[in-house]
Formats: sequence, C-alpha cells, structure tokens
Amino acid sequence: MQDTKGLLDSFWHHAQVPLMINENCSIALPEKVLGKLLQPHKLSFYYFVYIDNGSETYKADLKDITITEGQLIFGLPNQVFANPIPNQANHHYHISFDEHTLALLPQAYSFLINPLQSNVISFDFDTRQRVKALMGNLYQLLHSSPRPQKAEIILAHLNTLLTEFNSAYFEGKSQESQANSRLTKYVAFKMAVETQLTEQQDVHSIAEKMGMTTSSLYAVVKEYAGVSPKEWITNRLILEAQRQLHYSNRSVKELAYDLGFNDPSYFSRLFKKKTGKSVSAFSEGLRDLSST
Repeated sequence: MQDTKGLLDSFWHHAQVPLMINENCSIALPEKVLGKLLQPHKLSFYYFVYIDNGSETYKADLKDITITEGQLIFGLPNQVFANPIPNQANHHYHISFDEHTLALLPQAYSFLINPLQSNVISFDFDTRQRVKALMGNLYQLLHSSPRPQKAEIILAHLNTLLTEFNSAYFEGKSQESQANSRLTKYVAFKMAVETQLTEQQDVHSIAEKMGMTTSSLYAVVKEYAGVSPKEWITNRLILEAQRQLHYSNRSVKELAYDLGFNDPSYFSRLFKKKTGKSVSAFSEGLRDLSST
C-alpha cells in the first residue's frame, strides 16, 4: 500500500496555497508519482475528479465507483483510493488540497464529513456549467499567468467551488434539512466517533455527551445511515482495519489492539462476519492483487 503523505508537496501549483488542479492531465506528473497514484494508496489530502465528458472507474475504500458526465468523485484523507489509467478521450479536472488550505477558507463544508456516505456528487445542468467554469477559472489562475495570482483570489474561487459541491451533495434534501438539528446531530455523532475511533466508545456515552437520549440518537443515525449507532461504529472500525491492512503488515493481535479491541479473537470473528474473510485471507488477497 502506497502512502501519499508528502508525495505531492513539491507539486502544488501555488506557493502560498497548497493546491493542485489539472485539466485533462495536461500538467504531467513524474512517472514515479503517477505510478503510485494508479495503485491503491492512502490519501493524505482531499482529492476531487470532475468528469465533463466520458466516464472513468475509480476505487475508493475497496469499492469500484464509476462516474460519468456531470459527476464528481471525491476522496478524503485516510481513505484508500486508486485512479484509473488516464483516458485522453475524456475531459476532466483533478483538484487536490490539504488541511492547511482548508483552514484558510472562510467556512466549513459539511459534505467533507461525508454524512450521507457517498463519494459521488451529481450536478444538474446549470450547476454543471458553473462547476466547469469555476474549475476552468482556477486552472487558468494557477497556470496561465506569468506571476502567481494572489492567494485571496485563489481561495475565493475555491470557496465558491466547494460551496457548489456542498449544495449539490445535499440536493434532494431541503435547505431546512441541511441546517436542522437532526443532520447536525448526525454529523456530530460521526465526528465524535472519528475523533476517538479506537477508544471503543459506547453509544450511551456518546449520546450523553451530545445531550441526547440513546433512543433519539438511534433514530437520527438510522435515518441518515440506515443502521444503528452501534453497527455504524462497528462498520467504521472494520473499514479502518481494512485500510490499515492495505498499507501495513499487522498481525491480528496488533491490529485488534491498535483499534481498541481487548480480545483479538473477538475482533477476528467480527472481521470475518463483516467482510466474509478472515484477516489472513483478506491480507493474502491484497498481496495477490498487488503482485498482478
């Protein structure tokens, strides 16, 4: 498993803003870098691909995801991601930035928590035109001027682009739904789990910290995720185990303890129940995949 931490640091397209944007792969990456990005790798940055024409299949957290015209796929830090071999017949934009860039922006974008558990955003016709124009403008600002544009201009365009992504991500749910307390609480639940993922928090304690009853938290998580809070936490831990097996060689005992399980045997049974494979069989499958 390739780890991309620090990989793109020398390829950011702006000196003050850690940001990279490419149109139709016209800014060539070194073969060494491209080779890593074509293989499953652990993201250390935010990554977006917008398809204006054509279709491509990516891999995000072990799943093949095909996007076509007017769609965008995004990857988040720590996700396992793999790119397809570039198809020159397609028209697409790639954009990447890190946490430092995100901290420079004037607002938070709740879609980056991925509360709906979807790595794909679809745009209607009008939004598609705006997104394409914003991507094109950012590309021009970064690459066509003899001098780099001021950081505030770059960030203003990026803020508008991410606002478009955020709005389209929640399309089909009313504005009230985006702002209401139920979605806010679901996002807060996800954040509570993510920030203390390996501490094996119980649902009652999380609900109490959020000022909710266990039953009300159950209703919120069930509404947005389709599973109970306990199952959501379990699924997230098993996903983290799969990610770690991609980019490190761990024994069952080491992996179990790292994820906060006191009983490696219980962890092994849970892993097999959720994935259909034992930890060793899953790891063997990854080795076979990497050798092809």
